[in-house]
Amino acid sequence: MTMTADLTVAVWPGMTPRLLRDGLQTHADYQHAGGYGPLTDPEQLLAEVQASGLLGRGGAAFPLAVKLRTVRDNGRNAGTGPTGAVVIANGEEGEPASIKDRWLLRNRPHAVLDGLRLAAGIVGADRAVVYVSDLQAAQSVEHALSELPGGLDGVAVELLTVAPGYVAGEESAAVHVVNGGPAKPTDKPPRPFEEGVDGKPTLISNVETLAQLAYLNQHGAQKFRELGTEHSPGTFLATITGAGRAPALYELPYGVAFADLLTLHGVSADDVRGALMGGYFAGLVNHGIVGATLDHESVRALGSALGCGAIAILTDDCPVAVVASVLAYFDRENAGQCGSCFNGTAAMAAVATGLRDGLATQEDLQRLERWSVVLRGRGACATLDGAANVAASLLAQFPDLVQRHLENDCQACGSGAFVAERPYEVESVEAGVVAV
Repeated sequence: MTMTADLTVAVWPGMTPRLLRDGLQTHADYQHAGGYGPLTDPEQLLAEVQASGLLGRGGAAFPLAVKLRTVRDNGRNAGTGPTGAVVIANGEEGEPASIKDRWLLRNRPHAVLDGLRLAAGIVGADRAVVYVSDLQAAQSVEHALSELPGGLDGVAVELLTVAPGYVAGEESAAVHVVNGGPAKPTDKPPRPFEEGVDGKPTLISNVETLAQLAYLNQHGAQKFRELGTEHSPGTFLATITGAGRAPALYELPYGVAFADLLTLHGVSADDVRGALMGGYFAGLVNHGIVGATLDHESVRALGSALGCGAIAILTDDCPVAVVASVLAYFDRENAGQCGSCFNGTAAMAAVATGLRDGLATQEDLQRLERWSVVLRGRGACATLDGAANVAASLLAQFPDLVQRHLENDCQACGSGAFVAERPYEVESVEAGVVAV
């Protein structure tokens, strides 16, 4: 384990790293390690992806094989050109509490580009886009592309940089930008896999997912499945914040015990009140997370989700105050183009702030509970769903604490409530700090 003032980066003890490594990996380093091998049989690689069970690492945990096959088939049926498909590497890391995508783009750009090449080969695309907001990541990718005089097996690659924003990384927002519009979501249907860039079926894949695809291509499905669980195979990158500790980026096998992660991170399980899961999107879980394992099926059983792998550990911070800050963030960061989201996030944020400050009433809480149900699924993107998740999880996971706030009886908030514009934000990451 290595620590800087900004970030701790480490691999799970005893595990051979798959994605994390020490220092910036050059093209020569990556190729020497087996990268950029020829894609002789796209159908065989797709079969390996299916056998591996590789799930997307951007938040939804959708099976990559299904996504690849759908875009490939839609592209073949589109009749819009020799391929009819486009691929986008999505590195616009909208969750402030996540750092993994920026770290990969800055330190392992060739793994991402290799995965992009393979995805393009499987779906039959001749155009690819690397979509980022972090300027240092963009510079790293630009340099990596300059090290590839032959390009990516004939695939034209464009680097596109946008201003950072919570909604900018949403799939339809990425397509909107590539098509020349603002980084704001669009109404669906059609979904990007149906009609995306220039009306073509478009695969949008998180950069960690693509790096995992590159690893899978080198080592095969059987090796890929040696770590993880049956339904959550492989490893994932987890951004850990909170608990008064420096933020950390860990590569973990799915299925590790949360209690063991606490030990690695130097946090006592007795001090944990709960956690904010999946960045901000998946909401809160209470102390019960201490007995869970970190895989999709186990976290779902708690009523939450791993999402993008970002976990904020709550110890001294009051969950009510954390929710107030998160909902205020959603209120500021929504795209401002859907009335249900624009008004809904503001209303939920106002109630949560009033609850934090001991000003809310039982009627306010009833409204918050109702909004957390009826506002789901509205608007062009899932921002309102995220806000609803956060509000609903507070009410379900911390009912006693909510009641104490109604009575203005929270010692933590009484001595100075937690307030943050971007709760548990990981602001920067230094290249080459990982110890493996």
